[in-house]
Amino acid sequence: MKAVRNALVHVVLVIASMITLYPIAWVVKMALTPSQGFSLSASPIPEHVTLANFADVLGARDGGHWLFGRQLANSLAVSLAVTAVGVVLACSAAYALSRFRFPGRETSLRAFLFSQMFPGVVTSIPLYVLLEKLGLLNHLAGLILVYSTTAIPFCVFMLKSYFDSLPRELEEAVLLDGGTRFIAFIRVVLPLSRPALAVTGLFCFLTAWNEFILAATFMNDPLSFTLPVQLQRYVGDYSTEWGHFAAGAILVSIPVMALFFALEKHLIGGLTQGSVKG
Repeated sequence: MKAVRNALVHVVLVIASMITLYPIAWVVKMALTPSQGFSLSASPIPEHVTLANFADVLGARDGGHWLFGRQLANSLAVSLAVTAVGVVLACSAAYALSRFRFPGRETSLRAFLFSQMFPGVVTSIPLYVLLEKLGLLNHLAGLILVYSTTAIPFCVFMLKSYFDSLPRELEEAVLLDGGTRFIAFIRVVLPLSRPALAVTGLFCFLTAWNEFILAATFMNDPLSFTLPVQLQRYVGDYSTEWGHFAAGAILVSIPVMALFFALEKHLIGGLTQGSVKG
């Protein structure tokens, strides 16, 4: 009876995996198909295989500039900067909210939560006006500033939950040995928080890497585009270059998958530990 139950579980898991992987196989099929049309065949296996779509996407140029390379550099610069700003600034804020009791603490937490209630598109108009006044439209610095305003509250909540789960006795031992609160934070709390820092940084990176609406609103020069904005250029009013779109989507996903596998060992611990105590 147990063997039959295990067999049924494996069958269900295999079917679920096939259903999950089917859309991905379809994207790969369109990327490897020479035609730019939308295939009506349900089979995820391409009839004719070619790498022309990848070559077209990678080799696109604008005014002598390598378009894909420039946009890849833009996406990496923005995502890494937002991750660094979000994690660094959120660490001290989350630690203070976790360890200290001060006037305005609860109000600060509610303010962070309130800022997460609205999607980014709601604030696009005031942000556009603000960036225009600062002269940061069509500049990566403006995009980094905008993304950081949404990344920091999220990072604070993630890290605060993890800091709450760390024993206070470890920091008290440092204080008893003559260390300062800053030393306890740097040498004890942060090293123990590597899983949470990895998860928080990964989510920050993914959010900035995949964001499209604000980037498309604030950027109008192809050399300043991030990769999601460039992908949208393959979707026209009257036709869509499905082959190029699929090839571009796969190329855009490669850095994310590489980062995910690099941080894989920290993900489970960071996600579960941060949910133990809130």
